[in-house]
Amino acid sequence: MPDSAIAMIDGEGTVVGWTNTAQRLVGYAAGEVVGRPAWFVLPFLQNALHVWAACEQRRTRGGWSGTATIHHRDGHTLHVSLRVSLLWGRDAAVHWLVYGTDIAALSAVEIAGSVRESLLIRTPIGIVVRDLELRCAWVNDVSEHQDGVPRDKRLGRRLPDSLPGLESEALEAVMRQVLSSSTTAVHEYRAWPPADQRREHAFAASFFCLSDADGLPLGVCSMSVDVTGNQRARERLAILSEAGTRIGSTLDVMRTSQELADLVVPLLADYAAVDLAEFVPLGEEPVDHIGTTGERSTAFRRAGLASIHPGTPESPWTRGESVFVPPTSPWIRVLSSGASHLQPTLDTSPGTWVDKDPARAQAIREFGMHSMMLVPIRARHATLGVALFIRTEEPMPFQEDDLLLAEELVTRAALSLDNARQYTREHTAALALQRKLLPHGLRDSAAIQAASRYLPADVDNGVGGDWFDVIPLSGARVALVVGDVVGHGINAAATMGRLRTAVRTLADMDLPPDELLAHLDDTVRRQTEEDDDAGDGCPTVSGATCLYIVYDPATRRCTMARAGHPPPAVVDPRGRVTFPDLPTGAPLGVGSVPFEAVEMEVPEGTLLALYTDGLVETRDRDIDVGMRQLGATLAAQPQRPLDDLCSSVIEALPTQSPTDDVTLLLARTRALNPCQTVSWDLPRDPAVVSSARSSVARQLTRWGLESLITDTELIAGELVTNAIRHGAGPVTLRLIKHRLLTCEVSDASRSFPRLCHTRSTDEYGRGILLASQLSRSWGCRWTTGGKVVWAEQDLPGHDGKDLA
Repeated sequence: MPDSAIAMIDGEGTVVGWTNTAQRLVGYAAGEVVGRPAWFVLPFLQNALHVWAACEQRRTRGGWSGTATIHHRDGHTLHVSLRVSLLWGRDAAVHWLVYGTDIAALSAVEIAGSVRESLLIRTPIGIVVRDLELRCAWVNDVSEHQDGVPRDKRLGRRLPDSLPGLESEALEAVMRQVLSSSTTAVHEYRAWPPADQRREHAFAASFFCLSDADGLPLGVCSMSVDVTGNQRARERLAILSEAGTRIGSTLDVMRTSQELADLVVPLLADYAAVDLAEFVPLGEEPVDHIGTTGERSTAFRRAGLASIHPGTPESPWTRGESVFVPPTSPWIRVLSSGASHLQPTLDTSPGTWVDKDPARAQAIREFGMHSMMLVPIRARHATLGVALFIRTEEPMPFQEDDLLLAEELVTRAALSLDNARQYTREHTAALALQRKLLPHGLRDSAAIQAASRYLPADVDNGVGGDWFDVIPLSGARVALVVGDVVGHGINAAATMGRLRTAVRTLADMDLPPDELLAHLDDTVRRQTEEDDDAGDGCPTVSGATCLYIVYDPATRRCTMARAGHPPPAVVDPRGRVTFPDLPTGAPLGVGSVPFEAVEMEVPEGTLLALYTDGLVETRDRDIDVGMRQLGATLAAQPQRPLDDLCSSVIEALPTQSPTDDVTLLLARTRALNPCQTVSWDLPRDPAVVSSARSSVARQLTRWGLESLITDTELIAGELVTNAIRHGAGPVTLRLIKHRLLTCEVSDASRSFPRLCHTRSTDEYGRGILLASQLSRSWGCRWTTGGKVVWAEQDLPGHDGKDLA
């Protein structure tokens, strides 16, 4: 009680005394409160005092205790544990003493004080208010029962006059110190109360200085509690203190439930079980009325189980199994009412609920279970389950104070369980999101072989902001991308998903790498602005980098650009390693910094390594050192299988306990055989369309693709006609045979063709529509000298599903 805030209120409801602890709690100084109505600070007292005034006529003893919401001087509200006691003065005058503690302000070190309040909520507290001369001015009825001095023998007298045998001098010395320093103090003393003259009792007293409206000492208030039997209380406090370290050590609901069961056995019970509603281990939202009907009587799972006899099957249900809850049992009453159930003596006679539950009845008789407590596990207005406590060998039945302790323990466990449930929900959602967003497997294509590794910094949770992708493009080309979003968890994963989707959308537009990053940069800036405008408290993108590479197996050329990302490692077939001099670019979302692309020719079998900085940079190692080590590992055996090479890199670099997510994407280039491509330069003459179709037919015959001749002739004819009619400069027709058949027509124009919906009377405009209907996909991309319009078809016996 030394940290409690104290206020003294007269019979009319006016504040007449104030303490420094009260000022610290609500922000009001004594001069602002003393002399004003109590409900100025404690509005709930307005109605309460009317009730107590009526009770005063019947000389009701005690007062009121519980929790209430009061208002701080700066406007915010406080959730306070309060107790109000009735004080008597001369001529039967009454005052009230209000004392309380801010529940939310208690730290982990101070939690014992909160526990004490909850355990002693029904414990009598003696209160005496003395004036500056240390004469008794006000006293409550409990004081008389504590020391045996009647009220009329105490009022107006000092302590040595009313209790000459007490440690009067020591207590008055403490009170004078409190008055002179306006502080609080705690002192223990001994006395012989009249109800138990045979035994000396120990008391713990807290002393507070009461101030008047000018902030000057008005008197001293002492609050005393009989702590003779506090050994048992100390044992309970020790249990609660131990609970702070043993319950909730992980964010796993099953583990937390077992921690609760292990703690209470044997400290409180001989046997304990924790049964959770089915939705809790799954991380789902709570449902109403769990287990309250016969239809939902099995909606529990045994999550925690402990006994003083390990390995003995004292219950029909083992840990992890579904638990039967009979409709007539106390379990249902506890779930329905939200109130605990104490059964000091288990009644197993015919007609009781035990008699109607044969499985439990057999266990009760076999193991001598004689006393039981059931406590609902509730958190945030939702019932998560029920905790069962049983005594077998401990002869003392459960009492009310045992139930208070059990409720305190379960309350703590309930918060940990609900946090674990919410974490499970978020973790499951994040993992599902990341599984959906990252590639499920990298298939080989006509352009590359690929393999990857991904190591999240949070290994237990497996959720981060890195991403990688291999995107098939037209003409057997492929795009390789690696990105890094700052942070971890579901927000980073969600941001990663948005960026990966944006990259895939932009890649489908066949944009060059530098233009793609410019559009991606705009996308990130717009997303950041939208998130800031939303004002929903969700974190926005705080930083992201990206490396984008396009490889063409027909020309063996790589075009690459980066946005604040480390450059790729390029290892030729002979093991020579280079890191291309690629302009760094700014991280995504910065804006105003143009991106530049670099193009280079690579031999077939070249190894491209794309990675995030988590692979090559640590707190104690510079990124250049990591890049050199990466290059050396790749160059040692560049022709090894890519999966083995990925493993070698991960083992060689210090990624076992990364502080950042680690992503590695390896791609070994392939080249198309010259016989897989053929091209024709065509004059800008409509008459050339017929010869172009004939050339296509002959080439398909050489490739053994006679079944595609008709459709391909039509596609090529329409694309060539469109280029001659609407394009500019020279026209080139090219066929590429890889896992698809690609027909490309290029010209010098930068205007993209559009898919038109023509009418029956239109003479033109059906070319692109016809090409789209005859192909699996079509599109257009810009080149240095103009544009390329392409259409792709499946080869006979292939549906294209094996494309990267």
